[in-house]
Amino acid sequence: MEKLKEKFAEKALPMTDEIKDLLKKHGDTVMGEYNLSQMYGGMKGIVGMVTETSKLDPDEGIRFRGYSIPELRKTLPRAPGGSEPLPEGIFYLMLIGELPTEEDVINVSNNWARRAIVPKHVFNVLDALPKSTHPMTQFSAAILALRTESEFVKAYRAGINKKDYWDPTYEDAMNLIARLPRIAAYIYRRMYYDDEHIEPDPKLDWAANLAHMLGFDSDEFKRLMRLYMTIHSDHEGGNVSAHTTHLVGSALSDVYLSFSSGMNGLAGPLHGLANQEVIRWILNMQEELGGGKLTKKQIGDYVHKTLKEGKVVPGYGHAVLRKTDPRYLAQLDFANEYIKNDNLINTVHLIYEVVPPILSSIAKIKNPWPNVDAHSGALLVHYGMTEYDFYTVLFGISRSLGVLAQLTWDRALGLPIERPSSTTTELIKKKLNIN
Repeated sequence: MEKLKEKFAEKALPMTDEIKDLLKKHGDTVMGEYNLSQMYGGMKGIVGMVTETSKLDPDEGIRFRGYSIPELRKTLPRAPGGSEPLPEGIFYLMLIGELPTEEDVINVSNNWARRAIVPKHVFNVLDALPKSTHPMTQFSAAILALRTESEFVKAYRAGINKKDYWDPTYEDAMNLIARLPRIAAYIYRRMYYDDEHIEPDPKLDWAANLAHMLGFDSDEFKRLMRLYMTIHSDHEGGNVSAHTTHLVGSALSDVYLSFSSGMNGLAGPLHGLANQEVIRWILNMQEELGGGKLTKKQIGDYVHKTLKEGKVVPGYGHAVLRKTDPRYLAQLDFANEYIKNDNLINTVHLIYEVVPPILSSIAKIKNPWPNVDAHSGALLVHYGMTEYDFYTVLFGISRSLGVLAQLTWDRALGLPIERPSSTTTELIKKKLNIN
């Protein structure tokens, strides 16, 4: 058994008995209450599931196994000569619950490199689609096409003991994560570079190899991909892509079915598609205001105009956070270190100064601060990736690290099928004695 898999078994399997004991002694403990507005409002704030990999605190921001993004940028192993953590490290942390050593990260990177070969029929499926097909549709289809390789499907058909479900789930998760960069790069080069594909370089780390296959070989873009893949990797369990992956997986659907479902959720404009909306909003603002360097007053007037039209300022506000998203700040640090005198980046930074005070003056807005989407697209544009429809695919590659680590935990802990109860408006009216 490989080291990472053996380490996971040592951590996860004993927790099954621990959780059984916890439920036996405290299963009737009331953990919280919910109200009617939460039932109709997307269940926001209702704690109804357990996700081991990360937790989003409204005031502190996202923590991965207890570690903040600033802490992880300092402590996780980096590539030789690199300034950003390797995504292999945050995957190890989420899966195992311990900070990895440099050797641990190298082992994960080498492991994924060995697993990264994509079967030819997956490319055939992509080639059968019109090139105008949205990148996320192609991404989801390719993931489903990979299901022919599912170790869980083979094991389940052979009659595997349910206590061992985690084992083929782990294998599928590792294989899928390893292959996603190749699939994504194939879609990108097929759509935007007339099928001029670039072969993978197994000597590169996971994120750097993605940059290479996309066609961006500068050291700075490789650093950006390492940062991007790290900070987008997980956001606790209640967001649409994570929850969907967990929900579909709870029916014992394999990794491929579960993750493809999660990506279909990520493709929505209220979730992963938001980074495109930010760029389009900024570019429209620049065009309407005549281009060039914008002033704070011009930006402020345009923000008021946007709000007056009944629209939101894209990239600002978050369902849970009540402070500036640490992921935004990580990208701000990156821009300040590597990028000078870029008009789009400078505009993003000016918007950060202008928008929060305006939104703070509106009583119903609880969070006037920027989220991760407010900055990510501008960084990609700076380095030449202007194909906005593809941005969510990058988000999806990163999100695989968290949701598939968690899905492996779900199977190790033997979590049951998710089946919350529902009711009807008529029954609610009867309960409240409303005629």
